[in-house]
Amino acid sequence: MARADTLARARELDHPELAYLVRFPAADGSQDMELTWAELARDTNWVTERLREHGLAAGQKALLTTSGFEGFWGHAVIGALRALRVTYGIAEAMGWDHRRTAVFHRELDPNVVIGLSAETLEGLAGAADIGEMFRSTSVVLARPAAVPVLRGVGVSACMITALGPALALECPERSGAHVNAAEWRVAEQDGELLIASGEQRASRLPAIPLGIPGRVITGRCACGSEDPRVLLAEAGPTSSSRS
Repeated sequence: MARADTLARARELDHPELAYLVRFPAADGSQDMELTWAELARDTNWVTERLREHGLAAGQKALLTTSGFEGFWGHAVIGALRALRVTYGIAEAMGWDHRRTAVFHRELDPNVVIGLSAETLEGLAGAADIGEMFRSTSVVLARPAAVPVLRGVGVSACMITALGPALALECPERSGAHVNAAEWRVAEQDGELLIASGEQRASRLPAIPLGIPGRVITGRCACGSEDPRVLLAEAGPTSSSRS
């Protein structure tokens, strides 16, 4: 049977609703939550719109740095890149794989880099000028610890981070990372963030303290989104949101 026929037959089979069992760190230890294929599809659609706001479009190129255990959001980002018809390469987010990040960045000359970690930057710093390397990249979405490092060398980095089982992604306004209000409830208590499932999520999650210092901003963002935004203690906005 040809591969196309096999795939067509597979699409006709019954599939379980469960896509992932997400395990995430919280203030009181690891927590588990189920993620269905329908939820993953909605998450992918949300990420697609956020990346479109950053100017991603068909024919562009992306470099994604992620780890296998981050599949619950990495899959959504990959799905978004495919939906936007953006060519992408993937490198491990751990510092030991920084050379692959450097090779992909050189060979792809990407329009966007997603998921840069402080560990990757530390590895790259031994052989490259981080500012020179990423200042010409149109969009840089980095993890919280990497954002101030990049901004410190003149790279207009925006934040992308997991908040428990949710994904927070900063818009071009750089005034906090948006969380999908249709799927999640994010709040703050005693200076730390809490996450809870929204009404659409099949697996219910009560408000869980994440042990992450930060605050929540509500109301319409300058980008037009009504989704709440989180500001982490490690990566607040600069004095000029677009500088």
